[in-house]
Amino acid sequence: MKIVIVLMLVAVLAALAGAGLFMLKKRDPDAPAQNHMARALALRVALSVALFLFILLSWWMGWVRPTGIPMGP
Repeated sequence: MKIVIVLMLVAVLAALAGAGLFMLKKRDPDAPAQNHMARALALRVALSVALFLFILLSWWMGWVRPTGIPMGP
């Protein structure tokens, strides 16, 4: 489970980095507008929501358990 969660987090960061690169890339003024950055950000949001739902499902199914911080004796 932890590997899947880490891979999803890496995918979220990759989509964010891709959006940043599209934002910094110079665009030809004569070319039609392309929404690569908006699509990358939408993909990041979709991956984040999917990750949240996957963690929630994993907790409900008992695959992962919250450990919390020990409060002491």
